Amino acid sequence: MPLPKPINETQRRFHELCRLGGGRGGGPARTKVQELLHWSGSSLNSIGRREIADHLAAYPDFNPWHVCYAMGLSWGHFAPINLEFTGAAAWLMSDWNGDDLAIARRHHFERGPDPVEESLSGGHTLFSKVRLPDELPNTLNGYRDAQQRWLGAIISRDRPRYIGSWNATAMFMVALFSNPGLADTLTTPIVLLPPGGPIFNALAILHQTKVLSRPPSGTELDDEAFEPGALYENNALIEELHKGHAGWNLLDVHSGLYMLGTRLPQSDTWF
Repeated sequence: MPLPKPINETQRRFHELCRLGGGRGGGPARTKVQELLHWSGSSLNSIGRREIADHLAAYPDFNPWHVCYAMGLSWGHFAPINLEFTGAAAWLMSDWNGDDLAIARRHHFERGPDPVEESLSGGHTLFSKVRLPDELPNTLNGYRDAQQRWLGAIISRDRPRYIGSWNATAMFMVALFSNPGLADTLTTPIVLLPPGGPIFNALAILHQTKVLSRPPSGTELDDEAFEPGALYENNALIEELHKGHAGWNLLDVHSGLYMLGTRLPQSDTWF
C-alpha cells in the first residue's frame, strides 16, 4: 500500500528513508527511523513542556490533574490550546456548571462541540469516582499506581463515552511533561501512553514498511469500544521502537510517532 502523502518535515524525511531502503524486507533502515523519530519527538516535546508549564502556572490553585486532563483534550485535537479553554475545562472536573461548559463548548475543532462535552462529562464522572494524589507524583511508580486506579474505573461496565484510549491515558502523559527530569527516565511502559489517533496510524505505517514486526491493536478512534489489551500491546510496540537507540525516552518515541502519523496540515509549522 502507498504511504500517505507527506504533510510535514517528519513525513517527508520518512518518505526519503523509505526510498533509500536498507532495512528489513526492503523497508527503511531501522536506525535511521529511530534517529528521525528522536529528532522529531524531542523537537515537539520541547513545545509540550512549555505549554503544560504555562497552563499549570496560570492556574496554581486548581487541581493539577484537572489541568492536565484539560490539556490532554487539546493535545488530542478535541480543542485548541488556550488558557480560556483549559481554565473552563479544568474547573468542570470538580464543579459541573453551565457557564464553564458553554465556554468549553465554544472551543472545538472540526469534530464539533459534542465530543468536547462528552469528554469533559466523562472526566468529571471519573474524578468523582477515583481518588488521585493531591499533587502530581514525583516517581514513575507513583504515576503507575495512579493510572491503574484510573483505568480500573474505566474498565467497568459503565465507561463514559469518549473515554477511549486517548482520554484514558493522555492526562498522565501530560503530567509527565511537567516533570522533564522524571520523564527522561521513562524507558519502559510503566506508565501507559496514548496509543490511538496519530500514534495508531504511525505504528501501522511502521509495520507496513517492515520496521515493526506486527501491526497495532485496537482502533485509532477515541469513541470506539475500549480495549484495555490494546493499551499494553501498542505501548509494547513503542518500547520496541525505543530499544537499540540511546539518549531518548518513550515520550520522545511517542511524540515522534505523533508527527509521523498526524494528518494535520498545521503540523508542518510546529517546529
